[in-house]
This record gives sequence, C-alpha cells and structure tokens, in this order.
Amino acid sequence: MIKQTLAAFGLLLVSSTVLAQSTETAQYEVTIMNLTPGQTLTPQLVITHSFDWRLFEFGQPASQALEILAEGGSTAEVSDDAANFATEIQTIDGLLGPGEEVSTIIEGPAERGFFTVAAMLIPTNDTFVAANHVRLPAQGSLMRMLFGYDAGTEENDQNCLNIPGPRCGGEGYSPEPAEGDEGFVHIGNGFHDLGEIGENGGEILGPRVYDWRNSVARVVVRRIP
Repeated sequence: MIKQTLAAFGLLLVSSTVLAQSTETAQYEVTIMNLTPGQTLTPQLVITHSFDWRLFEFGQPASQALEILAEGGSTAEVSDDAANFATEIQTIDGLLGPGEEVSTIIEGPAERGFFTVAAMLIPTNDTFVAANHVRLPAQGSLMRMLFGYDAGTEENDQNCLNIPGPRCGGEGYSPEPAEGDEGFVHIGNGFHDLGEIGENGGEILGPRVYDWRNSVARVVVRRIP
C-alpha cells in the first residue's frame, strides 16, 4: 500500500512538472514592416498561442471574425476568437504606411508556442496580411515574408464605395454575401485595370498606385534572453 502511494505521488510530481514546463513563458520582440508601395496596414494584431488555434485554412471559408478584420480592419473579433488559446493578445494601434515598421514586446509560450500576426490592407475590399500559426523561435530570431491573402468574402471591385479607410471612406464590413464573393481564403492577386467609375458612381482604384507583388510585409520575431 505504501509503495502504491509513493508511486502515485511520484506520478503526480511528474505530471506537475510537465504542467509547469508547458505554462512557462518567454518574451519576444515582434517587428512588422510594410513592403508595399501603396497599401497601408490597419492596426496590427499580434497573438501568441497554442497549437490548437489557426486564423484560417487555405481553401476554406473565412470565419466571421476574419471577415470583419479583412473587410474593416477590426481586430476585436479575432481577439475574442483566439482568447481561449492565447498567452497574450496585442493590437498595435495606428496605421502602418508603405516602408514603415513597428515593434512590440509580447509574452508567449517558452516551449512549443506559436504566433499569428494579421492586419487589413487598405485600400482593398477584403485583403489582409498574415503570419498564420508560425512556431515561435526557441532561441535567437526568425524572419518571415508575408503574403497578402484574400478573405473571399467580398468581390474585388476596387470601388471606393466598398472600401473603408482614409483614402476611400467607404463601407467596411458587409455581412451579406454577394454573387462576386469567392467564398474561400486564397492568395490575393492585387489590383487590376477595371476602369475609373463604377456602376454606382464610385471611384475605381487602379493598379498603378495600389497594386503589389507578394510579399507585402515582413515580420521578425526575436526571443529575448
């Protein structure tokens, strides 16, 4: 009986040690740079989290939270979606213009942790930049070049009436699906020459100023010793 009790106590100690290791955290410096010539990043969402959460899956419909971020730039809904899996969630306030960079310090899992970064590109209909479910560096730093992704939730008509932000001031999140929506998350294919005036009189933005060629941003994550 005593041996069984000691054995059970030993297993409890081992389990407690594993739990303690899994909850240890470290600090990371995250630096985001906008690489586009004419797009601006809305406030940038940075999340450290467990393996069990992803912002999106390629070829699958965007969540409503991602749709809201991709069409209107709000990070609140994705933050709520990730809350149960996150170590820390930050939104870096302010717009990040072409060629600009910004840094923040965030806490994350010291072992087997992941990070996600996301922001809308404006002016676009529903294009966002993301580092989706990337493993945090065990030591030193890592760099990732980030693509522009299309949420597939709004037709890419490039019409200012349907684009939010300081350039256009149009509608942001539009909850009702439309015929021109692609319906799944995919690589963004930039701006095209669609004329100058839309059917409803809105200004059509052109590729000369607002187009890009992936990658659209760079993120560097450095573990702080």
